[in-house]
Amino acid sequence: MTPVVLIAEELAPAALDVLAHDFDVRHVDGTDRAALLAALADADAVIVRSATQINAEAIAAAPRLKVIARAGIGLDNVEVPAATARGVMVVNAPTSNIVSAAEQAIALLLAVARNTASASSALKNGEWKRSKYTGVELQGKTVGVVGLGRIGVLFAQRIAAFGTRLIAYDPYVQPARAAQLGVRLVGLEELLRESDFISIHLPKTPETVGLIGAKELQLVKPDVRIINAARGGLIDEDALAEALAEGRVAGVGVDVYLKEPCTSSPLFAFDNVVATPHLGASTHEAQDKAGLAVAKSVKLALQGEFVPDAVNVQAGGLVAEEVRPLLPLAEKLGKVFTAVAGGVAAGVTVEVRGEIVNQHDVSVLKLAASKGLFSAIVEEQVTYVNAPLIAADRGVEIDLTTNPEVNEHKNLVTVRGALPDGRTVSVAGAVVTHGVREQIKLTELDGFDLELDAEGNLLFFRYADRPGVVGAVGTVLGAVGVNIAAMQVARREAGGEALMTLTVDSPVAADLLQRAAENIGAASVSAVDLTEE
Repeated sequence: MTPVVLIAEELAPAALDVLAHDFDVRHVDGTDRAALLAALADADAVIVRSATQINAEAIAAAPRLKVIARAGIGLDNVEVPAATARGVMVVNAPTSNIVSAAEQAIALLLAVARNTASASSALKNGEWKRSKYTGVELQGKTVGVVGLGRIGVLFAQRIAAFGTRLIAYDPYVQPARAAQLGVRLVGLEELLRESDFISIHLPKTPETVGLIGAKELQLVKPDVRIINAARGGLIDEDALAEALAEGRVAGVGVDVYLKEPCTSSPLFAFDNVVATPHLGASTHEAQDKAGLAVAKSVKLALQGEFVPDAVNVQAGGLVAEEVRPLLPLAEKLGKVFTAVAGGVAAGVTVEVRGEIVNQHDVSVLKLAASKGLFSAIVEEQVTYVNAPLIAADRGVEIDLTTNPEVNEHKNLVTVRGALPDGRTVSVAGAVVTHGVREQIKLTELDGFDLELDAEGNLLFFRYADRPGVVGAVGTVLGAVGVNIAAMQVARREAGGEALMTLTVDSPVAADLLQRAAENIGAASVSAVDLTEE
């Protein structure tokens, strides 16, 4: 029987051509729920954009479904856990709009620099006021790029052609990689003080929301122009409006908002603000690229080939059954490493120790660890295929070493690396079997022995060993309703450095975490979310 590919929203003709010769291509209006559910009954794959909701109900209505494809980046309209539980592959087009997004930031910057929108509006209203709309040149100016991911790099490469000086803030990019791009890495405060233009290109995470607020806006030059075409909420809109009103910011270009759709914002009151309705991906080319990319992925998946843009499939049948339990272990170790390091090392080594290295190919564990290393610090979905590309983009070299010797654990995985400030971070873990149940355990962190379930929300405090510390942290957390599910303290000697690890029932805000750390005089504190997705 010819596999059925259901197209629920409009796709480019080139995308349809990829599928037409090998599959039975059918069409349905994805917003007509009854029609969609009926059509899914025979579908082997479904392709959507953003209007069609593929939730657990839709997946249950599709007994033959093997692939859900989202022609775009976001997956808000696809219930990925439900698909994973059913063994349905989910694919998207993670790089389809990066050029369009970078160009939108450039367009906003130029429009703000030359007062284009206001001058156009005035002229259309019959006003010829050339002197009122005098702008500034880009040549010789300092442009601060906040975030050197893929879009940030594309933006930097393009804006450099205007004869600008480039500086950037990104704690997860190595200085050598930035230097290759002609960009000087600086701290956020230095960037804010030095820049004539600032363009934001960060993912939206708990750490980046509100990154630039009232305090940070006190540092900028009064003639600075700020662009945000990344994600709403990275810059405090109210604080930015206040800075504009007080003349502390000369202009703003904004394409994204804390709440969308957004038709009312304090920023809209200013003539020196160019505001657009989230047009970053709204080009014909980006839409066509997205459709073509997912069509190719669907074809690969239905033909049983490896799919580069799968977001919930972990290397499939290429991995031995004995190795598969170590995949989530390696990924979680990567997440813990990044959280504890507070950045990415120039080089990371993934060591696999135990009898498994003589019996099976364990190279996929390097990919799994890489996936964990970057999952919390980049906006795009990190997969087994794009993780090496993300590492290369940030100048991070990741190696794999193996050792057949067996210690107290049958198989042990360690992730370690040296940071630019000279610190070395290491985290190790194992899969422990209890009857028929396998449990992922953290066994070591920077030389401290642990016996900790690698799940849920974990907090790590480093401090000088003394009485009363556990209670002090518990008091701070308990005061705001954060429940401690488990706690473990490790130390090398009485009165020396100690490591306290807490498992809590809910994520802890960064300011609360810092308050708890200050309360005990902790040398460092970090948090990581290992909740199963």
